[in-house]
Amino acid sequence: MSKTTARPFVIVPCLNEARAIRRLLQGVLTHCPDVIVVDDGSTDDTAAIAATLPVILIRHPQRRGKGEALRTGFREALKRGASGVLTMDGDGQHDPDDIPRLLAAARQFPDALIVGARMLEREHQPNARRRANDFADWGISWGCGRPVADTQSGQRWYPRAAAELVELPAQDFVFEAAILIAASRDLDMPIVSIPIACRYDDSARHSHFRPLWDTVRITWYTIRRVAHYGHLVQSYRASHGAPPQVYDPENLLGAAPAAPLASDPPAR
Repeated sequence: MSKTTARPFVIVPCLNEARAIRRLLQGVLTHCPDVIVVDDGSTDDTAAIAATLPVILIRHPQRRGKGEALRTGFREALKRGASGVLTMDGDGQHDPDDIPRLLAAARQFPDALIVGARMLEREHQPNARRRANDFADWGISWGCGRPVADTQSGQRWYPRAAAELVELPAQDFVFEAAILIAASRDLDMPIVSIPIACRYDDSARHSHFRPLWDTVRITWYTIRRVAHYGHLVQSYRASHGAPPQVYDPENLLGAAPAAPLASDPPAR
């Protein structure tokens, strides 16, 4: 990714985020001028607040789900010549000051999908959410045919090739799992995680994620993709026989320096 062609876009899907959206977008804009906000049918002042800031605002007249909000943002960014897209949730859970770290990882690994993995301050994560995320990591890593840290994180960098998977037939929260799996399996794209902090505010609005229904949908989708690619045992071993690739040049995890990216492709 050269300095002359790099044009990252930040995409923020949001639904009824009036409490957090101004502060979040102001933080994002300090790091990236190209910001697309997709308002997914909010009934509060989310869109009105976003409209006061120098962002590209797209509104869905009715709620279509997170997957369709991301899809709308991806299409707009690709149309505008994005070199890749960085996604962030609109509820303020993600820290805009992590954007430079994600982009630095993208420069270090230009062909990889980068995940902001909530590996720091995990004690702040509710126990039920932590268990659900651990289960998702176990299953979606199997779907990817390689280990992935924090498959449920919405703070990610998608290089353009991954963003072009925008038309995958998956909706709502399944969409993010679908892109991880397709990027890994179909594009042989490495998935690298950088450690970020868990940020949970007791005063924040209730999550739009429906634990039972959305977990069932993601699980069913993943099972079908594992079956589609075949080699179930080989895929499982490849995805659970080694730790995920983590890029931590600041040694935030207090561990040894990250190993170089593995050259072996994911299990087929």
